[in-house]
Amino acid sequence: MPNRLPEPPQSAWKQRAYRVIFESDTRAGRNFDAALLIAIVLSVVAVMLESVQSISARYGTFLRAVEWFFTGLFLLEYLMRLLVVRRPLTYAFSLLGIIDFLSIVPTLASLLMFGSRYLIVIRTLRLLRVFRIFKLGQFVGEGEFIVTALKASRFKILVFLAAVLTLVTVIGTLMYVVEGGQHGFSSIPKSIYWAIVTVTTVGYGDISPVTILGQTLASVLMIMGYAIIAVPTGIVSAQMAGATKAASVIPPYKQVVCHVCQAPDHKPEAEYCWRCGEKL
Repeated sequence: MPNRLPEPPQSAWKQRAYRVIFESDTRAGRNFDAALLIAIVLSVVAVMLESVQSISARYGTFLRAVEWFFTGLFLLEYLMRLLVVRRPLTYAFSLLGIIDFLSIVPTLASLLMFGSRYLIVIRTLRLLRVFRIFKLGQFVGEGEFIVTALKASRFKILVFLAAVLTLVTVIGTLMYVVEGGQHGFSSIPKSIYWAIVTVTTVGYGDISPVTILGQTLASVLMIMGYAIIAVPTGIVSAQMAGATKAASVIPPYKQVVCHVCQAPDHKPEAEYCWRCGEKL
């Protein structure tokens, strides 16, 4: 994972447990993380199956027992994580610590609030640990590249969205005036909804113009929809192309991830981590 790992404990048995639970550079650590991912997937599948009425009617009791089994397992794992780190509160309020905690809460909350256990799909966020298990640091780097391109394009995209919102508001208002309530355009907000559905080429068909003028406006909006869809794609693609060109003149980085803080992208001559200073 790209997140910094919590500090290891001092005692010997806690250090061994820490290496198994938090690190994946040993066979035991990889097996633990792989088993954890399998448990997460199975627990989410069990909750999904329980939401199907025909399956719940026959196997509801068994699926609820499975859900409570995995919840108890994850609760034990969460307590172990708090026990083996040097600063439990730091881990508890970290991103991964909060996700681990939230994966337990829905089932326990279902004792007080019906239906909250279906929020257990939050556990799928824990599957992000797969990046640490399989050393997919290069994929994390590519993801960060896309995020950087989106951030650089955000003002252009915001201007584009403002223009689209203005367009659908104007066209929706015109359709309300032209078609009227007798043809389904009963209010301006509902007419704007129709304009959004039309410009995005979704076309649910629950509302459609009847008059010649209304159909003409709809045709213009449909044709504009195809052109509009291409605009944000072009903006982001141009930004990514520029970033790729700039990266080509920079010396390639090692695909080495620090075993302490999980920092990626180290220079070829680097011997120590650029983030925490540990030897690579």
